[in-house]
Amino acid sequence: MKVLFIGGTGLISSACSQLAVDRGIELTILNRGQSTKYGIPRDASVLIGDIHGDHQAVANLLKGRRFDAIVDWVAYTPTDVEEDIELFSNITRQYVFISSASVYQKPPNYYLITEDTPLANPHWTYSQNKIACEERLMREYRERGFPITIIRPSLTYGPSQIPLITGSWQHPWTIVARMMRGEPVIVPGDGTSLWPLTWNGDFARGLIGILGREQVIGHAFHITSDEVLTWNQIYAELAHAIGVIPNLVHIPSDLIAAYDPSSYGSLIGDKIYSVVFDNGKIKRFVPDFMATVPWCEGVRRSLAWFGADPSRQTLDHDAEQMWDRIIAAYKRAWPAS
Repeated sequence: MKVLFIGGTGLISSACSQLAVDRGIELTILNRGQSTKYGIPRDASVLIGDIHGDHQAVANLLKGRRFDAIVDWVAYTPTDVEEDIELFSNITRQYVFISSASVYQKPPNYYLITEDTPLANPHWTYSQNKIACEERLMREYRERGFPITIIRPSLTYGPSQIPLITGSWQHPWTIVARMMRGEPVIVPGDGTSLWPLTWNGDFARGLIGILGREQVIGHAFHITSDEVLTWNQIYAELAHAIGVIPNLVHIPSDLIAAYDPSSYGSLIGDKIYSVVFDNGKIKRFVPDFMATVPWCEGVRRSLAWFGADPSRQTLDHDAEQMWDRIIAAYKRAWPAS
């Protein structure tokens, strides 16, 4: 099977790239050729191009090529998918759009999320753009048969990431360092909302399993772990793994967003709500899909990755200063003892 990944070297996509070549897929990766800490599998072919920067150059690169499946990991706006429709309509039997589970109705009206849950997120532009992309692609499927399959990841991580609700995505070690120093760590709300954390290798089994399957054309799937934990449990397990007692401070989400507007979409538009995903659909279409890495194991894998090279343990000092300001503001609201 011939597969093209647009991107293919990110946190999630790198695990999928590796599994693809491990399973004998003839994988081609098209990206800008910039350095990445995740690397490219040795058996993958590479094309250098910027799909959303130089449309014609990419069209020239792909001229005469055909693929059984194309997965675009870096399409975020309707303009991006319009370009993809033009480029790929006649060269693939399946186009896979990587959407996001944040597209589902916020706040949710029902605790269990299925692929039939309405798509509506008034709080996060990222999610609104993904919804618009999905709607455009499904219209192209209904009207002209464009072979779309939609995949909606939730919070997915790997060795190089520690996915906390208030952490630094670019410098994940920051929260670990604060815990080790005994400093306070913010948890939004009361920390009892539910969330699944999905190991990237588990996600990869679901994604690779749908490639080349005619039965999944026109369908959407989310792919997540079945393990559901509260944010308090998630932070507590990290603290246990590093051998400390966590100093957690529970702060209202709207106060956090007021001090850190950049967190508004991801927080108010997504992670403050309890979400439980029904993975029955992906399991029906990909019977061998199963998420096997629980958080208690995944977090230790991540800690081991950071521990193997101290240069990876970078800190986000700006984020720490902001968290300290938020904590100080919250404490001022309490009456003097």
